[in-house]
Amino acid sequence: MDITSKQTDTVDWGGEVDYSGYEWFKDPPPRPEPPPPEPTLDNYVPQPGVIEQNEAFDFALKSAPNVLYARFKQFGQLGVLAWCSEFSELIDALKHLGFDGNMFVSTRTQALKTCEDILKLNLDIEMQIIVMYLSSQVARLRRFLDSDRQWDDYPKPKFPLDPNEYPKQ
Repeated sequence: MDITSKQTDTVDWGGEVDYSGYEWFKDPPPRPEPPPPEPTLDNYVPQPGVIEQNEAFDFALKSAPNVLYARFKQFGQLGVLAWCSEFSELIDALKHLGFDGNMFVSTRTQALKTCEDILKLNLDIEMQIIVMYLSSQVARLRRFLDSDRQWDDYPKPKFPLDPNEYPKQ
């Protein structure tokens, strides 16, 4: 059994190649051609419909905290719940705008500022499921706009019963 796996029928005829008359590094290698210059890109000029769409979203985002507060004052906690449903539709439309590549940086910045303003509102909501739903809608928009960042400004749920107060049986 052959352990080395060498083939024994290889024949070496011997004899070395004579390099004595060869001039090494006589001619330098040819230089590579310089890359062609990059074409200059024209500034992006959006379509008029895209500009109007972004302006409409900007207006809706700027007024969103005021509308939420007005709904809370008018209808209470259920007004907040209804507003969250409308805000969800706005988020879906913003996602569609972003996936189409038509969202301006100013619209994105305003959306992030709107999320902060919504969470800064002092709404006395006792139904914690509504607080959690509002927070989840804000988190959904934030994840779409800036998925790398972590936020810690969400309201803490205040459930009426603290499980730590009761002994385990």
